[in-house]
Amino acid sequence: MSFMETLHVPETVPVMTLPHTVFFPQALLPLHIFEGRYREMLRDVLASNRIFAVARLDPVRQQNSEEIEPLAHIASVGIIRACQKGDNDTSNLLLQGICRVEVRSIVREEPYRIIAVQPISTTAGTHHAELEVLRLEVMRLLNLRRRLGTPVPKGMTQFLESIDDIDTFADIAAFNLCEDSATKQHLLETLETRRRLQLFAASLKSEIEAQRLRRKLQGHLPDDHVADN
Repeated sequence: MSFMETLHVPETVPVMTLPHTVFFPQALLPLHIFEGRYREMLRDVLASNRIFAVARLDPVRQQNSEEIEPLAHIASVGIIRACQKGDNDTSNLLLQGICRVEVRSIVREEPYRIIAVQPISTTAGTHHAELEVLRLEVMRLLNLRRRLGTPVPKGMTQFLESIDDIDTFADIAAFNLCEDSATKQHLLETLETRRRLQLFAASLKSEIEAQRLRRKLQGHLPDDHVADN
């Protein structure tokens, strides 16, 4: 059993509610802490268990309701792996995901938001051989998308290939290489590994088709010369 698997997730945790940010188990999320409420949260968290959650700000509810910073109902809890103080009481930290959680309720808002959470587990949904086929398909599509022009962080392909656990592979790939935050949130909420890989593959295929169409319409001109076409 790994260290991450033995970590106890409290029933209530502080949370950062962030736009366009979807956090996954095992992922490493760099954060710059500068707001007063989050500086206070960080001081308290560092003095206790180093654990807090990151949830995506729900853009639909933000537009259609009077809720303040409505958050997605599925988020991830993480533990601070490293923290460095900066100027003006700011900090840079690295948060590593522990597990998905269901947000049960908001316990309080001041001086920073605390939520009640329930850890949730994933399931394979099929046998290992099919998951391995889906994993290879996702890698094929990621490599094809890269060849068509989508940048990939240095070393990411090799890192993904080194991950043995396919559920972890699916989460790390989605966290680092899924372009759209709404799709990313959907992948986080998909608890079956088989289905998550299928959905990610379908999303990648759509992106690749859009890239190919764009290149065809451009006549293979670079982006800054499209007007010459």
